[in-house]
Amino acid sequence: MTTKFGMGRGLADIKQEMGNIPDISVLTGAGRVVVKQIPLAQIGANPDQPRKTFTESELADLTASIRERGVLQPILLRAVTGRPYMYEIVAGERRYRASKLAGLTEIPALVKQITPENAMEIALIENVQRENLNPVEESAAYKNIMEKCGYELADVARLIGKSESYIRNLIRLDDLPADVKQMVARGDISASHARTIAVAENPTELARAIAEKHLSVADTEKMVRAAPRRAASRAHTSKTIDAATVREIEAKISNVFGAPVKLREKRGGAGQIIFEFATRTQMNELVDKLVNHNA
Repeated sequence: MTTKFGMGRGLADIKQEMGNIPDISVLTGAGRVVVKQIPLAQIGANPDQPRKTFTESELADLTASIRERGVLQPILLRAVTGRPYMYEIVAGERRYRASKLAGLTEIPALVKQITPENAMEIALIENVQRENLNPVEESAAYKNIMEKCGYELADVARLIGKSESYIRNLIRLDDLPADVKQMVARGDISASHARTIAVAENPTELARAIAEKHLSVADTEKMVRAAPRRAASRAHTSKTIDAATVREIEAKISNVFGAPVKLREKRGGAGQIIFEFATRTQMNELVDKLVNHNA
């Protein structure tokens, strides 16, 4: 019998021990997955790890547990080249950090062949499922995976199981000044407050007023309606292409070049047209079509 994660007979207990690992296609298939002991010196952190904040208290608790019982839940790694380390963490950076603090020299891990895009997906899913991210980290993670992988709101929504409106509203936090983001991360103001003031011209001033006066979200909305809006926000609102038009443009381009296409509009009317291909051969064919089209 084979589990849905592609683990062979006798390894089903590993899945239970690993906990809520991401249920994602990259972890399925016929390949046998084996837990190995990997030296910590050969492991590096993922630069696209959504979670940036690891508190001393939670690391201390986990470090104490690891000293007493060891690492019960293997981390997930992918082999990399051109880095000062051999393996990059896909999921489990907190366990990795605590293991170093506990004085371990190696850690149990699953090593899989995973693309950078899939690694970002898995790291995002794991952190969202376990509610490890503060709103600012979650916002930055959604924006990062959309920009680096060419994903649309609908793609991210399907990936993490949340609505497009939830993701769209949260991404607005990434446009806030650094000092306001810090206030959200510390809990001085809520994510709902921050989303409300993200369109304002003076979000820092408004954020301080919210914290000092303990304003409700409803009061904040009234304050924002009376405040000037950011020029970039006005420009983006006036130039956004509706979803139906985006799909129509994507279909037209795809029909001409015979490849999946994604159109991404950015603020101020800028944007990207992204072509997708599955193999090197398809890439070469697409390049030929682009170079020779109407030549």
